[in-house]
Order: sequence, then C-alpha cells, then structure tokens
Amino acid sequence: MNLKNKQEIISAYGKNEKDTGSTAVQVAMMSKKISELTEHLKSNKKDFATKRGLLMMVGKRKRLLSYLKSQNLDEYRELIKKLGIRG
Repeated sequence: MNLKNKQEIISAYGKNEKDTGSTAVQVAMMSKKISELTEHLKSNKKDFATKRGLLMMVGKRKRLLSYLKSQNLDEYRELIKKLGIRG
C-alpha cells in the first residue's frame, strides 16, 4: 500500500484530508491491507508469519467494527456496504 492509495482512502472515508484516526478510515485501510495479504498468501502458502499478521489484522478490524456498531449504527451499516464486507 503506497501513499497515493492511503490518501485516496482518507479522502473517501475520512471527514477531511487530515482525518487518519477515525474508525471508518482505520477499517478501510485494514480492509485494503487484508485484501493485499490475502493475494500474497494465495501464491505463498507456507508464509506463516504473514498468515499470523493477517489473522491479527482481521481480529483488530472486527473489534473496530464492533466499536463503530455500538457508537453509530447508521455509519457502521454504510461503511460495510461501501467496503463490501460482512455478508
């Protein structure tokens, strides 16, 4: 993930250009990283360190989504629809 991709995600999901800490931006960044690592693991099946990192990232994204769901249900629903995750 390069700087250009990060800036695109921030502008799409953040409240302004400097908003890197909001829950929606963090979840969107993790989703991008998770998809990249998934592609990597398809061709490198024995890369167990990456697999562990991927599982930890999925867990962290799950916790952030749970937090967002408890705080703002409408924003949560909109975010999962935009990202195409959870069903």
